[in-house]
Amino acid sequence: MATDTLISAPMLGSKTKTRVYKNFIDGEWVESSSGETFENRNPADTRDVVGIFQKSNAADVNAAVEAAKQAFKKWRLMPAPRRAELVFRAAEMLIERKEDYAREMTREMGKILKETRGDVQEAIDCAYYMAGEGRRLFGPTTPSELPNKFAMAVRQPIGVCGMIAPWNFPMAIPSWKLLPAIVCGNTCVIKPAQDTPLSTFNLVRTLADAGLPKGVINVVAGFGPDAGAPLVEHSDVSAISFTGSSAVGRNVGMTAAKSFKHCSLELGGKNPMIVLDDANLDLAVEGALWGGFGTTGQRCTATSRILVQKGVYSEFVESYVERAQSLMVGNGLDESTEMGPAINERQLTSDLNYVEIGRSEGAKIVCGGNRLDDGEYRHGYFMQPTVFTDVDPRMRIAQEEIFGPVVSIIPCENLENAIEIANGIEYGLSSSLYTKDVNKAFAAMRDLYAGITYINAPTIGAEVHLPFGGVKATGNGHREGGLGAIDFYTEWKAIYVDYSDRLQKAQIDRGE
Repeated sequence: MATDTLISAPMLGSKTKTRVYKNFIDGEWVESSSGETFENRNPADTRDVVGIFQKSNAADVNAAVEAAKQAFKKWRLMPAPRRAELVFRAAEMLIERKEDYAREMTREMGKILKETRGDVQEAIDCAYYMAGEGRRLFGPTTPSELPNKFAMAVRQPIGVCGMIAPWNFPMAIPSWKLLPAIVCGNTCVIKPAQDTPLSTFNLVRTLADAGLPKGVINVVAGFGPDAGAPLVEHSDVSAISFTGSSAVGRNVGMTAAKSFKHCSLELGGKNPMIVLDDANLDLAVEGALWGGFGTTGQRCTATSRILVQKGVYSEFVESYVERAQSLMVGNGLDESTEMGPAINERQLTSDLNYVEIGRSEGAKIVCGGNRLDDGEYRHGYFMQPTVFTDVDPRMRIAQEEIFGPVVSIIPCENLENAIEIANGIEYGLSSSLYTKDVNKAFAAMRDLYAGITYINAPTIGAEVHLPFGGVKATGNGHREGGLGAIDFYTEWKAIYVDYSDRLQKAQIDRGE
């Protein structure tokens, strides 16, 4: 199908300027059987309706899963290099569409253009990487313990994979899920976040334009209870990949376990950045600003705790607060904006509630803490960058994931004390250390209990060719990105070829 035809295909009519998008099932754009839709509004200006999407239900999920199930029969047999060539073509097309997709993402998600361009770029990077993996789905060959016998292991696709994506990286994270899955020979049904479905639709539209066969990827828009839960529960779905909160992830994992589904959970974080006395303080301040307020703090890897050694604590706080107060908050489509809105009213309310919790716990608020709701802000979900100092590590604001522009600064005695504080939470996703001492850097790399550790960089900035994920309540041990994704979306099969022309009884028949 031609690109221009496909781009117009999701629209239901031309009577209104607001575009209405259909689900993508078995290669066709179709309405939900529910007959219901929902609006996708710009969190920076709620008067702006980005699009209208289908409010899908279990019947839509069933249709999507059936399409994926039928497509799997042929897709699994297509040679992996050819599957990967399609992904490579999609990467080339994403480059051409990058600016348009970034602007649409800023409208639906709120984060600034520099960040949405990076989000699309991450999908491009993931596509290039996974395209290469199509010629590298390696498995081991190994000597047999018996003569005239060959032994090896090969990767095989799992089948139909269900995916539930979050709203904060609405193209990058779906690419982490979809692209390795299809390169490995699986077929997919994805439910994008109800706050940001358009970016996932744009990614899948590009794959379709690149020649993706019908049914290989299917998209159902909607809400968790109506569309997400039936996807997790479906008997023909062999694997579930979920990114979101730890509370919801726990339920997803328990449901998947009942039918022995493969299940990958990438959940919450409360990520520490340690600043030692010998650190490059200017660099640390810049890193902490980017880590704490990039994406309005709405990252599972956000730098939400800063542990500063007492020798530089006052100097760091003074510089950090001055810079935080000067951040330009506004509509992300304005190139001068440095921080956009919260994703929705519910998230903004939660952020403000945590400010009150911090105050009640005795933390000192030195910056922000208020909603911005006058003038240009009155139609959006804006909040001031907020900084608490003199935070006790046992306070809720230092223990619980806030997912907003609220940063806690905690004094520490030394590296050992900082690592103890850093590890003293239920999460273990990302961590970082600023120091010029290589010995301390290596000690931190060893002792910080997290899935990711940065040295002289903030807690955000993962790259697609390395495993992404964490420990403890951050997930269930699987990883996205790199070979971790290949491992999740394939199953091992051990193969033995006996060319001795006689029965050999393995460990029993050793020829002794």
